[in-house]
Amino acid sequence: MAPRTLRIISAALVLVGATATNSCTINPATGERQLALMSEAQEIEMGRRAVPQVLATFGEYPDESWQGYVNELGRRLAAVSERPDLPWAFHVLDDPLVNAFAYPGGQIYVTRGILAHFNSEAELVSVLGHEIGHVTARHSVEQMSRQQLAQLGLGVAAVASEDFRPYAGLAATGLQVLFLKFSRDDERQSDDLGLRYMTRIGYDPAQMANVFRTFDRIGDTTGAGQIPAWQSTHPNPENRVARVEARVAALPPEERGGTVERDAYLQRLAGMTFGADPRYGYAVGATFYHPDMAFQVTFPDGWSIVNQRQAAGAVSPNQDAMVVLSVAEAGTPDEAARAFFEADNIEAGDRWRDSFYDFRASTSDGNALRGLVGFVARGGVVLQLLATTSADAFATYGAAMKRSLASFRELRDRRRLDVEPARLEIVRLPSAMSFAEFLRRYPSTVQASEVAILNGVTEDQQLARGRLMKRVVGGKLPEK
Repeated sequence: MAPRTLRIISAALVLVGATATNSCTINPATGERQLALMSEAQEIEMGRRAVPQVLATFGEYPDESWQGYVNELGRRLAAVSERPDLPWAFHVLDDPLVNAFAYPGGQIYVTRGILAHFNSEAELVSVLGHEIGHVTARHSVEQMSRQQLAQLGLGVAAVASEDFRPYAGLAATGLQVLFLKFSRDDERQSDDLGLRYMTRIGYDPAQMANVFRTFDRIGDTTGAGQIPAWQSTHPNPENRVARVEARVAALPPEERGGTVERDAYLQRLAGMTFGADPRYGYAVGATFYHPDMAFQVTFPDGWSIVNQRQAAGAVSPNQDAMVVLSVAEAGTPDEAARAFFEADNIEAGDRWRDSFYDFRASTSDGNALRGLVGFVARGGVVLQLLATTSADAFATYGAAMKRSLASFRELRDRRRLDVEPARLEIVRLPSAMSFAEFLRRYPSTVQASEVAILNGVTEDQQLARGRLMKRVVGGKLPEK
């Protein structure tokens, strides 16, 4: 590398370093110097702006008692944190995945999926405290600040040096590994802060270890190549359970016990939706049914079906073609069609059915696409049915995509329309029994291993008389 280039890069790195030094503050929760290129007001605004998007993506669990309960517990914890004056808000999401996450500025989210797996109020409090810790420690702010500086440094170096540009991507990859390390450090720090906050309001800190045991068991049973939702956003530090137990053992004796509230929490779970809610759509074979909006559509055979709150669709085995149903922002099908074809890069083709069209398009990097699009009024909204692939692959997929869009119709089969989700039922054992006997006497509609994880027991465990146990009932879908 030329000496002049080295001087430019060195100067750039000095500039980045100076920026970092001037932006460091002492974090009140951790007592450590911290990089923060974002003010508290900006942090709060970022979290506030994200709320509608998060709720639209996952849906809010439609139970005011659960929303109020989690919000009250969360606010009690936040009040004893180092940032009590943030506009804290706690949301329960209508999502079956086991997850919880925090946005900057005090917006905390937990899913009904994670609530179903807790076996005491103290376990819920430990996770709320952990997420509050991410906010009080400003982990998201620090991560974003580091990424901004890293991008600045890489950008300056790439501009300054022709020799460096080919390695900019590799350097960015290395930085991602560094950020992952920081994230694991963040997890350990948030565990410590969560313990701090839950003991301050009198909860038993030992229950946090039970939560991580449950998460480990979920991870062990997750399919190959998949990452449990919690672990995808919370990298798991090594020996987490042992570390938490050691931290609890080191606490003063008066802080090692406290409130657990096992039975009251489990009784609150009675009737909670468990697993995916078929009211928002489910697939049987290649056919997708949506009871709430009363429609059905058949996707091409062999395609992978994906159902999310805002859209549903299917992807070809080679992942080079897709069919997607989503809500269009228009009052009528004709208005939706006009808005779709107003884009400069989309050219309308033949109209082959009422409000259904062929089209050609191009991507921002010049790739040619072909597809079909249709608009249908349904349930007070307009649905957009979009099928697309590359221009070269349209000859392969076009006929199948057209049959799929043409299959869209009103759902009238009462068996399909009247499906209900699975729900949790709480049973108090009338006598001591084995877990196997519990399953025989109180069968569930999910596998035995899942019932064991839900209850925090093993499949060979003896259960005491009077113990409250969860079972899963209902949720069976009509067969073909």
